Amino acid sequence: MLRFLAQMALAVLANAVGLLVASLVVPGFSMQPVGFVIAVVIFSVLQGVLSPFMLSMSLRYMPAIRGGVALVTTLVSLVLTNWLTDGLNISGLTAWVLGPFVVWLAVLLAAVVLPLFLFKQLLSDRPRRQSTITGA
Repeated sequence: MLRFLAQMALAVLANAVGLLVASLVVPGFSMQPVGFVIAVVIFSVLQGVLSPFMLSMSLRYMPAIRGGVALVTTLVSLVLTNWLTDGLNISGLTAWVLGPFVVWLAVLLAAVVLPLFLFKQLLSDRPRRQSTITGA
């Protein structure tokens, strides 16, 4: 259960980083400060729900696009988040073409880098904690 909660927290943080990076570097991709949290939550829920669905659909009907499922899921999640909340505003062809790619790439990088910083203390204390438990 703890592992699941940690994975969910990391996913939400990575999604927040991805949306923030896209809002900083992609023209026409903007986040409203008040609606940022709501947009991140909606985007994260959509990513979590749509990812398994899109993967199973691609495996069944289009196995050749299996590698692009995460990018397609990001696009669909952005479309729905843009539609469902005022916290995210995507306008213009450039924003719709570059936005999903930038969000996907930033989320991917954040998902790799964030655990190194967030769990650094936990990982560095692990051998010492085991030695105190065993009495050594």
